[in-house]
Amino acid sequence: MDQIKTGKFIAEVRKERGLTQRQLSDRLMISDKTVSKWECGNGMPEVALMLPLCEVLGISVNELLSGERLSDSDYRKKAEDNMMNLMEERERNKKKVYLQIAVAVAVVLPAFALLMLAGLADLQTWLRWTLIGIGGFLVIGGCTIAAAVDIHTGTFECRYCKTRFVPSAGAYIAGPHTILTRFLKCPNCGKKSCCRRRLTH
Repeated sequence: MDQIKTGKFIAEVRKERGLTQRQLSDRLMISDKTVSKWECGNGMPEVALMLPLCEVLGISVNELLSGERLSDSDYRKKAEDNMMNLMEERERNKKKVYLQIAVAVAVVLPAFALLMLAGLADLQTWLRWTLIGIGGFLVIGGCTIAAAVDIHTGTFECRYCKTRFVPSAGAYIAGPHTILTRFLKCPNCGKKSCCRRRLTH
C-alpha cells in the first residue's frame, strides 16, 4: 500500500465532502493530528477505524487501500492486489522478527560466553578486561541492532482506542516490555498501556 497516495486520497475526498480535518476527526472520535498524519502519508488508519472512515467519506475500504476511486471493472483486481500487499507486509515483518532472533543467537550468546570465560577462567588481568570489553561491546551492539530492527517491525496497538502506531526511539527504549507487548503512550488517546505488537499497519 502506498501511504502517501492513500493520504492524498483521504484529503481529497474529505475536501469534496466539505469537511475539515477537525470535523472528520470529531466524527471518528480521534484527534485531528491523527487525520493530519494520515493525509501527510505518515501512517495508515488502523483497522478498527477503516470502516467508520469509509462511511464518513462515502468510499469503500478497497478504494481507501488503493488510494483512488475504482470502477466496477477495476474493483476485483484492486481487492486482490490489496490482499496480496497485506500478506507481503506481514511476511516481511515476520522475516524481521526472525532476524532479531538470529542477532540474539549470533551476537548476544557468544558475548555472554566471553563474559563467563573472563569471570571464571584463570587469566591475566589485561586479558580478563579485554574479554569483558569485547563481551560488553557485543551485548550493546547486538541489543542496538535488534532494537533498530524491532522498532520498525509492524506497529504497536493501543489497548484502549486500538490505534496502531510506531513509537519514537526514545519511547521504545524507555518502555518496559514483555516478548509481545511494550508499555507505551498512545499518540491518539494519550493513555499509557501495554501495547501489543501487530505485524501490519
